[in-house]
Amino acid sequence: MKLAPVRPVNNLVEEVCLQLSSRIRSEMAGGDGWLPPERALAAQLGVSRPVVREATKRLELQGMLEIRHGSGIKMVNRLHSPLNRAVTLLLPDEVERLRQLTETRLILEPSLARLAAARMKSKDRKHLRAVHQRLAAAETSDDAIPADMDFHRAIAQFSGNGILHLLVDSMADLHRSSLARGYERVSTATAVAQHECILVALEAQDGAAAASAMHAHLVTAWHDLGLRGSPAPLEAHRQ
Repeated sequence: MKLAPVRPVNNLVEEVCLQLSSRIRSEMAGGDGWLPPERALAAQLGVSRPVVREATKRLELQGMLEIRHGSGIKMVNRLHSPLNRAVTLLLPDEVERLRQLTETRLILEPSLARLAAARMKSKDRKHLRAVHQRLAAAETSDDAIPADMDFHRAIAQFSGNGILHLLVDSMADLHRSSLARGYERVSTATAVAQHECILVALEAQDGAAAASAMHAHLVTAWHDLGLRGSPAPLEAHRQ
């Protein structure tokens, strides 16, 4: 009897990770958020329970699953978690983390605004206007911070570049810390006015103006945070 080659366990784990991640992406919008129990997953996939267990642990580390002992396996969207943990270990000083975060945003977000200006649809612009109105109406930092974050995330999404959108999402916890520190020092009025400038440029589909307004906004954030040094001008990021 001729036997088929045995596939390495690591390859099986990777295959299970790919299948589960595909299922997670397809069910996040319409499913109940739970995967079948480990035993049922193993039967469906035709692999052993240890292979499923290793695959789900990997996806948990990547921020796609949460293993709740006694309850089951929950689908989550925390793809930013691994980066945040790594950055915290790499840069334990909070002020230096915020400086490097803002520098990174100065490099990325003006370009995202430029792309979004060209690629946003009418419904996207209406959505962004509604998000902006939430910030304008915010009476506390607890209301302002999520609205502020959603504005920047939406621009990244409407840029049409999934990788850049994921990069912005991956900085979510760092961005939240930055906003919390900034709103302790200054009111939301400046952010509201500058978001309005960005939004007007996006509504006019003026990429250069959107990039310039975003850069000016982030330079203001740099100074509001009391960061040392000076951020690079917009032209420097184009070189």
